[in-house]
Amino acid sequence: MKKAILSIALLGIFFSTNVAAQTETSGREKVYRATHTKATELKHTKLKVNFDYQKEQMNGEEWLTASPFFYPSGELTLDAKGMLIHEVALDMNGKKSPLKYEYKDDVLKITLDKTYAKNQDYTVYIKYTARPNEVKQEGSAAINDAKGLYFINAQGKDPDMPTQIWTQGETESSSAWFPTIDKPNQKTTQEIYMTVPDKYVTLSNGMLKESQKESNGLRTDHWVMDKRHSTYLFFMGVGEYAIVKDKWRNIPVDYYIEKEYEPYAKQIYGNTPEMIEFFSKRLGYDYPWAKYAQISGRDYVSGAMENTTATLHGSDILQKPGQLIDENTWEDTIAHELFHQWFGDLVTAESWSNLTVNESFANYSEYLWNEHKYGKDQADYHQMKDVNMYIHTPGNFDKNLVRFNYDSREDVFDLVTYQKGGGILHMLRNYLGDDAFFAGMQDYLKTNEYQNAEAHQLRLSFEKVSGKDLNWFFNQWYFGSGNPKINYSYTFEPVKKQIAVIVEQTQEQPFQFPLAIDVYENGKPKRYNVWVNATAKNTFNFDVSKNADLVNINADGVLLADIKDTKTPEQYLMQFTGSKEFKSRYNALNGIKDQVGKNPAATKLLAAAIKDPFFRTRIKALQLMDLSNPEQLKALGADVEKLAANDPKTLVQSAAIAALAKTKDKKYMPIFEKGVNAVSNSVKGSSVGAIITVDPAKAKAYADKIDLEGASETLVGQMLPIIVQNKVTSQMSNIAQFAAFYPFIKFQNAELGKSAEDGYNWIMSSDNLKATESITKMLSRAKSEITNNPQVKMMISQMLKDGLNKKMEVLKQNPQNAASLNKQVDLINKSIEEFK
Repeated sequence: MKKAILSIALLGIFFSTNVAAQTETSGREKVYRATHTKATELKHTKLKVNFDYQKEQMNGEEWLTASPFFYPSGELTLDAKGMLIHEVALDMNGKKSPLKYEYKDDVLKITLDKTYAKNQDYTVYIKYTARPNEVKQEGSAAINDAKGLYFINAQGKDPDMPTQIWTQGETESSSAWFPTIDKPNQKTTQEIYMTVPDKYVTLSNGMLKESQKESNGLRTDHWVMDKRHSTYLFFMGVGEYAIVKDKWRNIPVDYYIEKEYEPYAKQIYGNTPEMIEFFSKRLGYDYPWAKYAQISGRDYVSGAMENTTATLHGSDILQKPGQLIDENTWEDTIAHELFHQWFGDLVTAESWSNLTVNESFANYSEYLWNEHKYGKDQADYHQMKDVNMYIHTPGNFDKNLVRFNYDSREDVFDLVTYQKGGGILHMLRNYLGDDAFFAGMQDYLKTNEYQNAEAHQLRLSFEKVSGKDLNWFFNQWYFGSGNPKINYSYTFEPVKKQIAVIVEQTQEQPFQFPLAIDVYENGKPKRYNVWVNATAKNTFNFDVSKNADLVNINADGVLLADIKDTKTPEQYLMQFTGSKEFKSRYNALNGIKDQVGKNPAATKLLAAAIKDPFFRTRIKALQLMDLSNPEQLKALGADVEKLAANDPKTLVQSAAIAALAKTKDKKYMPIFEKGVNAVSNSVKGSSVGAIITVDPAKAKAYADKIDLEGASETLVGQMLPIIVQNKVTSQMSNIAQFAAFYPFIKFQNAELGKSAEDGYNWIMSSDNLKATESITKMLSRAKSEITNNPQVKMMISQMLKDGLNKKMEVLKQNPQNAASLNKQVDLINKSIEEFK
């Protein structure tokens, strides 16, 4: 599972205003969450299903083969949410004998015909109707709905939305579409017969064994999965998709894509075979399944889901050349879900408490892929963003990585399990060395293949391979909480010709860890690798010929820590030019942000940074500079102009154009006008913004030219003020991601927040159904997290009521548009009900 990031509002400020929602139990008593007791062992699940599109229901027949797990039993207890149960029988070679059962509170208790012993198999037949809209369980911040089976535009009423069906099993929602034991420590083989209109294609786990035409324009596809996997990984997808074929070795690799995006399928998904090859070799364990397919679903309830052999992505994966030329923003997610085919699907967390053995590895796979494909700097940049997100979001510090006291199982899908967990694995890799680290991963997979595992088994595999005791590491990083919070200083002793570096941990529980320290003499660093003991204060002495110019701790960027750093611009310049590590260079850039335009060393650092080989460093420098300052323009302007015209990375060109725009100098207009016709969305957006900055009269003519549907948040934020100020109606629906959360954006960025508020009021004072739908959909996606905080909930509720009053006034003044406006009023009223 890859969590969706809802918007800048949620990412940048919502978390910080939502501290109460970040606690594990929101004040309720903590309960020990034991691993589910296995009374029954599932063996095989056979389903025959067809769909009622009008009622949004599924008719199902199930043959479930199982046996008692260890103790003899005459009862089978299944999860079955929101269903109608029509028939339950024992199936013996096709002959059915009715069985007594009780169905209550989403639990189906079946009395078997006798008491069965361990490994004595039986097959139960169940005829049922799945009614996903009757399912009562709610979603969470990570997975914002939990009804398991989703009908998208089932009656075809929305001409702009395809008709689709898809399922979402994690965490325990597969039991909303077939009776099962809906726990991660249950694994079974499966087969599904899916009967659908012949115009649709289907996708499920495993291989398509047969496709049979039926009467009335229907077709039945028979999918078979002959290797065991957990029930939450079962999947069905139905819709009008093009299937673009690819392969890895002799394994089919298929991309199910909406037909409009078929020409771009290879640009979006095309690195998948290389990923499979890389991960297979890196892990020493070949891709374990018979095929790999990827599909996208509209209105998906999270980011993406690693259903075995059949990954489901949210529709944000659908990108066009203008986006893809900048970067494939979904590539990390593609790698993440693929890596789950080993860590999560082949070996599965035995309980949600141990979700780290699924999600922390999938998070770290993003680092591994970036390192392999794009280099260590890109991998370090990606992980730096992840770790900073964890460190700077309130509420995470007190959560264990492995936690047995959560209030809801959904709580563990958070920044600790994902972002912190990935950073922890990077530290473990650094401590063990690559050979031992990857050999340990291989041993873990081979030892536990097609089974379940927990963090202790992970530790045992790494210990088995390396010969090292790792209890100290797992106790503090897996079974403890927090991270080092470090202050440091150094003093010079001229007689001994030594410097003493004092490292202080200010958090309550000290950590022990290896630490890289760079000591600079004459502008050059010397690396020292030391061991920090679990005490509040550690002192390290190093021989020097004179006082150090600079001391840089965590110089390799490996330690997951919150480090208080105070250096002069001159020292940051030395750190930037002297360090080979990306994070040290980037931290130096961040360090001078308040000194830009005030200190010559800061300008020199920017001059060096815009020539850095790594494009993210160039972008950061361009964002920090202000070329309206004559001294900066003189020192940097010529180089920035070259980047705007010729940098191989369109994102750098875009940042350079935005930097030049601050000069308001018309001599750069040819660059801006050329950029408006670029393929790149980012270059086009920055160019339009630059032209309007230099010549405001051209705003409306240019703002209409950019396709913002599905565009990056950065580009939409850049265009937001222009669109709102100039009332560019064609772009109204595209600003909803900002307008819907304007109260929170205002806390973080007053200017952007004011534009977002004006955008919201503009939408609510207009007759624009698509824009109103976009706002209510954005809020619905955020509902499960927002409703945990009464203050935030009240703010959203008041915002919606104000919007409703504006919309009612528009209706009053435009009765001839009642059909459209009444739909919008209904949408807003429904949204208000959600936040009551």
